[in-house]
Amino acid sequence: MDALTLKIPDEDRLSDDELFRICLANKELRIERDEEGQLIIMSPAGSGSSNKNFILNGLFAQWVEANLDLGYGFDSSGGFILPDRSMRSPDAAWIKRERWEALTLNEQERFAPICPDFIVELRSKSDSLSQLKNKMEKWVANGCELAWLIDPLEKKAYIYKPKSQVQEIIGFDNKLSGENLLLGFELDLKRFF
Repeated sequence: MDALTLKIPDEDRLSDDELFRICLANKELRIERDEEGQLIIMSPAGSGSSNKNFILNGLFAQWVEANLDLGYGFDSSGGFILPDRSMRSPDAAWIKRERWEALTLNEQERFAPICPDFIVELRSKSDSLSQLKNKMEKWVANGCELAWLIDPLEKKAYIYKPKSQVQEIIGFDNKLSGENLLLGFELDLKRFF
């Protein structure tokens, strides 16, 4: 099932605080807000997708823990308010230490008003590939330096970077590299078969 978009009239747009309270009251739903203020309601991921997300976050957490001086990692339950006013929750994210620590404690405890430096989206059966690709472009347009879209259904991965063509990786016999941003981090796509 594709995501459901709940239309919000312009005069009734939710503030960031109102959106945060609605999400807290509906923890069983995955809710995001697009740049036009519309709410996107997604069903929870299936168990197979949840397992892949668990693997992704576990592998990424190992690198983050070994490199704590560089930045902070986040799982799919964290929401971020982007410069275009959307609120998005990637499957995995990372923010450079100095950028995260420049936020107030209150900003860190809510949907942080910051675009992660790195994000990963992992496609599940209920996700539309075209919608995910559009979302990836918006991550980069809002300041994300490196973004990976991993599609276990078609065994492809897509690498997004500012001012660069999208790189398509075909086949899961490859590894994705964190490049200069996440030095030493590699993700073996075989883990997502």
